[in-house]
Amino acid sequence: MRHISTVAFIGLGVMGGPMAGHLARQGLTLRVYNRTRAKADAWVNEYGGSAHASPQDAAAGADLVLSCVGNDNDVREVITGEHGALAGMSKGAFLVDHTTASADLAEELAAACLQRDIGFLDAPVSGGQQGAINAALTVMCGGNDALFAHLEPIMAHYSRAITLMGPTGSGQLTKMVNQICVAGLVQSLAEGLHFAQQAGLDAHQVVDVLSKGAAGSWQMENRHQTMLAGDYDHGFAVDWMRKDLDICLGQARRLNAALPVTALVDQFYADVQRQGGGRLDTSALLKRLKTTQ
Repeated sequence: MRHISTVAFIGLGVMGGPMAGHLARQGLTLRVYNRTRAKADAWVNEYGGSAHASPQDAAAGADLVLSCVGNDNDVREVITGEHGALAGMSKGAFLVDHTTASADLAEELAAACLQRDIGFLDAPVSGGQQGAINAALTVMCGGNDALFAHLEPIMAHYSRAITLMGPTGSGQLTKMVNQICVAGLVQSLAEGLHFAQQAGLDAHQVVDVLSKGAAGSWQMENRHQTMLAGDYDHGFAVDWMRKDLDICLGQARRLNAALPVTALVDQFYADVQRQGGGRLDTSALLKRLKTTQ
């Protein structure tokens, strides 16, 4: 398989920007594209490499193209669109999509890549902005063994755990499980903190005790303080969570899988959006409880 020395990175948001930065620090040549050109120029000013006017231009001459954008339609625009990355990629190159998207889109991209003799992995990530900054992301991949083995060392530069979950689409399906679990955990934490406050308990002390037992979780340890402070400017936005839960619920219908709690929490997030909190992070479920009691 082709040696990787030049990487195109499409999407330099709160996740993609730091991820691309880790690759630049490893001495790889980076060619970047972002919908807002000023952000791409700022990234190049900090890390080096080159900014390009389209995904096609960024992908030209790249051994590997990585994408991390918003939703299915965004991926289609930057990968298979008229000036998308595939239009600039050469045979034998590789494409890895880190966007949280649908499994159907993963199949669509895999088919488009196969026609062009381009290797493809769907590889959504978990760990949030801090995980991207600290090179501590969890990557869930779908694709074939040989390609995964070839690309794993590149992804390791911004990850702490990388796992091949199965054939194309398996990475996206695994990320759906992640979001299903997170939604329930955040709601239960919000309810627990709300209950503790209403009962007149010291909520910080409650968390200190419970975090050492069966109720402990990443969400409890990393989000309780900001939630209790009413600070919801951390991590993943409600708008993006609703996008992800829509994917989960749609896939569940096709699989005949029951997700009653996920569907309910999705509606709670819709309440947060209606209250103007779409850009707040997902822990704003506590804010919802306080404003609806």
